[in-house]
Amino acid sequence: MRAKIWTWVAALGLACSVSAGVHAQAAQDFYRNKQIRMIIGHPVGGDYDVGGRVLAKHLPKHIPGQPAVIVQNMPAAGSIVAANYLHNQAPRDGTVFGSFSRNFPSQALMGQNNIEADPRRFNYLGATSLPSRVCVHWHTARVKTLADLFTQELITAGASAGTSLSIIPTVLNHVLGTKFRVIEGYKGISDSILAIERGEVEGVCSSFGQFRNQERLMREGKLRVLLRAEEAPIAAIPDVPTIYAYAKTNEQRQFLRFVLSTTEFGRPYVFPPDVPQDRVEIMRKALADAARDAELLAEADKMKLDMSYHSPAHLERLLANLYQTPPEMVEAVRKLIPNLQ
Repeated sequence: MRAKIWTWVAALGLACSVSAGVHAQAAQDFYRNKQIRMIIGHPVGGDYDVGGRVLAKHLPKHIPGQPAVIVQNMPAAGSIVAANYLHNQAPRDGTVFGSFSRNFPSQALMGQNNIEADPRRFNYLGATSLPSRVCVHWHTARVKTLADLFTQELITAGASAGTSLSIIPTVLNHVLGTKFRVIEGYKGISDSILAIERGEVEGVCSSFGQFRNQERLMREGKLRVLLRAEEAPIAAIPDVPTIYAYAKTNEQRQFLRFVLSTTEFGRPYVFPPDVPQDRVEIMRKALADAARDAELLAEADKMKLDMSYHSPAHLERLLANLYQTPPEMVEAVRKLIPNLQ
């Protein structure tokens, strides 16, 4: 009898081992001869699009089966349409993944009425880029230092309330009492820099990477970095002061972190909810490997494109911290920046 029991146990163990092996092999073979869609919630030509296309070019060789990766732009409503699609409509079999605005989790927490997706339900695959935000000023402006910004007005270019060009000066004025005067209506960094050179405005705030085409102006000392809106130093400009040094209370720091720390989400990539976990793990590893791929990094370096990698665990921690923000502070941010983009 005992011999029969041990025979049965051994057979069961062998069956489980074979089943697990077959399942693992099936997961490894799933992407063979398939096509994956990468949804990018931004227009062609911007950092999200360029970064996504560079990733899509190098990602297949790191996925078992080497499937083709096809990019599809879905830029409506500042990437919210893309986020809603990934959450509600995209296939949940691992053949569609995508990226949306790093501000999307904050927008969702603030209850923006066109958002149907819950950021906590996505399968986070990782992220690229750490788009540290800075404010720059023209050399003839009266404001010469960060301290001057509390006593002298600096006229800066904005796009519209809630867009990235306007968020930093608006928040810093409200929380710390800086004296930015934002002139709305400019169409991104290129338009803003032309306005600065024409003397229409004196500065602009945006991610540091957006100024990669202004190296000559910076080298000549005409365009100068006034402050960084990050607590951590920026490697390329380590001596630029942080605005957090002027936060006097924990509440001020928490407010700034809620709005400004969204940069740490980088360009996040996600699977829809309910994708099988083995395919999630395959894609997480593939994205991490691609982000460290020597050929990808060489291509990104030539383009001066930031492809810094952030793990899924890092994104999940950011999300968990975000959702611990006190409701009254979320409401205060919502009133100040009703359409965060």
